[in-house]
Amino acid sequence: MTELDTLHATRDAYDAIAPVYAQQFRDTLGDRPLERALLSAFAELVRTNGNGGVADLGCGPGHVTAHLHGLGLNAFGIDASPVMVGLAREANPGLRFEVGSMAALDIEDGTLGGVLSRWSVIHTPPQDLPAVLAEISRVLAPGGHLLIEFPATDGPDHETQAYDHTVLTAYRWSPDRLAGLLRDHGLTESARIVIEPGPTDRRQFQEVQLLAYKA
Repeated sequence: MTELDTLHATRDAYDAIAPVYAQQFRDTLGDRPLERALLSAFAELVRTNGNGGVADLGCGPGHVTAHLHGLGLNAFGIDASPVMVGLAREANPGLRFEVGSMAALDIEDGTLGGVLSRWSVIHTPPQDLPAVLAEISRVLAPGGHLLIEFPATDGPDHETQAYDHTVLTAYRWSPDRLAGLLRDHGLTESARIVIEPGPTDRRQFQEVQLLAYKA
């Protein structure tokens, strides 16, 4: 499947479930204090470096974009699903949301203070992820920060692993391997949080949050 085919498949799948998704995940940060704390730290770092615009990639219905805005950031959302973008605009009329591809962002070079990628790369096939990371690096200003979240593989011997996601095929990454790809694209890891699954969680694998900056 080509990169364009993957984008279309992801767009169509999320278009189909957008209203249900928006309802089900409208408060995903409510019971995640560690994630809220890291988002606050991310916001503080962006503000300290000049408070440039922040792109929430794969923003879905826009609730996390709104959270970033509440933290004082000039945040806007980008998603491949036009239906998701429509729901985000409806729920947050004062914020900016656009339809777009993470691998071809309509953003000028070196203009963003931050990028959030919250589980937005999980449907990106491993061979296509470098193009996405290259785009993120391109649009970040020097000193800009990236916060990227993704599910981890079962161990360092597995660089990537596919898994059965509710919507369409998704991928897990070795944290060290993904951090290495970030370095390859001029992004230096500054912090890492690994969250263990709870005993009742349906998916029994770790969640990883990497914070990196562009030198």
